[in-house]
Amino acid sequence: MALTKNDYLRQLQNLLPQGPAWPRESDSLITLILDFFAEEFSRVDSRIDDLINEADPRTTSELLIDWEHICGLPDGCTGALSSLSERRAAVVGRLTTEGGQSANYYIALAAKLGFSITITEQQVHNCISSCADPINGPVWRFVWDVNVAVANTVRQLSVVDGVNSPLATWGNALLECALSRLKPAHTLVRFVYP
Repeated sequence: MALTKNDYLRQLQNLLPQGPAWPRESDSLITLILDFFAEEFSRVDSRIDDLINEADPRTTSELLIDWEHICGLPDGCTGALSSLSERRAAVVGRLTTEGGQSANYYIALAAKLGFSITITEQQVHNCISSCADPINGPVWRFVWDVNVAVANTVRQLSVVDGVNSPLATWGNALLECALSRLKPAHTLVRFVYP
């Protein structure tokens, strides 16, 4: 808690020598000079208290831009962050996310973003595989599918589209960015929409 101007004035007056040449009355010249210094010391002390709050990303406001720069925010995976609380939450989330490599971790991460998904890990075809199983080579052991229940963005072909345009497009950039950024580096994730 910051000291007030009166606290600093009292401290400065106590540092003065004793005697009639050093009066302590409020209207004396030395007290008016010390009052000027006490006000500045109090202001600096108050700003130091503010700095303690700024050192914590959960309570920062003035240094939020610096915290975002350190965390690489905003990026394509966070979406639009407009309010102060959303920006703080993104910084705290980036600093405190522990990570994981299990399917349950990615399902929980998608749920935080508002998506219901399942994960299918691809298997390498071998001698005990069923005849109906896909013939996947060794590289497929590093591929996993994210099955999204609902696609957010669906766009159908229209008469103004070019000849090379796809018949329809779908997906969700936020979900795909978040999972692709946090996936193990040696794996390939495919997003499967209904």
